[in-house]
Amino acid sequence: MLRNSSQIAAIGTLFVMAACDSGRHSSAGFRLPSDGDIQRGKVAFVELECAKCHQVAGADLPKPTIQPPVPVQLGGTVTKEVSDGYLVASIINPSYKLANYPAGMITEHGKSRMPEYADRITVRQMTDVVAFLQSHYTVREPSMIRQVY
Repeated sequence: MLRNSSQIAAIGTLFVMAACDSGRHSSAGFRLPSDGDIQRGKVAFVELECAKCHQVAGADLPKPTIQPPVPVQLGGTVTKEVSDGYLVASIINPSYKLANYPAGMITEHGKSRMPEYADRITVRQMTDVVAFLQSHYTVREPSMIRQVY
């Protein structure tokens, strides 16, 4: 009986693991080329007019000019690593997962104010822009508040 329970648990674990890492919309296996160039990414960021709306923490870029302003700043200190897949999805399909801001500040008619870049950006530009953005994120572990009783 114990042997059957162990086998059932092992099979169940395999099914759960497979469900997490498979499927058309899974990020498992998604990898950009590792040769993204930060400087080319910065140039592409400006050429693609991303800087008209977005600031990037620590980057020397032109000031955003869009009105009303877009509150979404990129880069900076985060408590969880930002994946390349998340950045790519945000660029080519910005309405997929909206940033955590009041909807009225980042949407028009229920969709992101940001245009979709699927037909406007090459794979090389995407690889370089993501490398540029990633270079401006710093992951910091969340601080634990120690309570003394």
